[in-house]
Amino acid sequence: MNNAPIAVFDSGQGGLSVWSELYRGLPHESLLYYGDGKNCPYGNQSKEQVTEYVDYAVRRMLEAGAKMVVIACNTATAAAIDYLRASYPVPFVGLEPAVKPAALTSRSGVIGILATAGSLKGHLFQTTAHKYADRVRIIEQVGEGFVELVENNQENSPEAYETVVRLLKPMLDAGADRIVLGCTHYPFLADTMRKVIGDRDVQLINPAPAIERRVASLLEQYALTADVDHKPEYTFMTSADDVYLARLIAKSEQAKALVSAGNAAIFR
Repeated sequence: MNNAPIAVFDSGQGGLSVWSELYRGLPHESLLYYGDGKNCPYGNQSKEQVTEYVDYAVRRMLEAGAKMVVIACNTATAAAIDYLRASYPVPFVGLEPAVKPAALTSRSGVIGILATAGSLKGHLFQTTAHKYADRVRIIEQVGEGFVELVENNQENSPEAYETVVRLLKPMLDAGADRIVLGCTHYPFLADTMRKVIGDRDVQLINPAPAIERRVASLLEQYALTADVDHKPEYTFMTSADDVYLARLIAKSEQAKALVSAGNAAIFR
């Protein structure tokens, strides 16, 4: 047994869509969330720069006692996960766009991938996309502006609706019946996406529940699970200022409320 916290890292607030699944599914585990608000967004930054940011954050989280690190950022995973696993002795869990479940369940044979430029260029995505390219048509789209909307709490604004229409319409017009949310910020825009999708039979695919299952499996594998009577603590860190830290904490309450309400559009 190990009552140390599980660390969750993201470029900003988006990783709270993963954090919330861990909060729901692992109620005895303490969680440490680090949002790199100072350097967000990562999408168009170089692999070397992103790796430097993530490495600094991981060192801080390990100094704070983390027993496992979840890189709840697709761009950071694509840039740095191999380096992190080779450099530190704790288990790491990374993310990649969920092409496989989308490809295997699509009825139309067309799937859309919403992700950052860094994720779409990454080896993990390219390898997986190539594997399923003969099964489905894959439409890639950089989620331009999505991260900024979530970071500024504008998910339900007219600007958000216009941005979602612009980016989703080509996928919907092409017949996509599965749309992969390939950045952890994007699930916070799922309600607006649903308004744009309307009555079309289209599913949004969020990898966060699968990440929670993977974390639970690794906790068992490495004998890192917390005691069943452990009272969890929830801690937040940032590279930014106290104002941003307060925004992270407020966003976590929003994420917890949405999980408690069983909002399938965002967290399932």
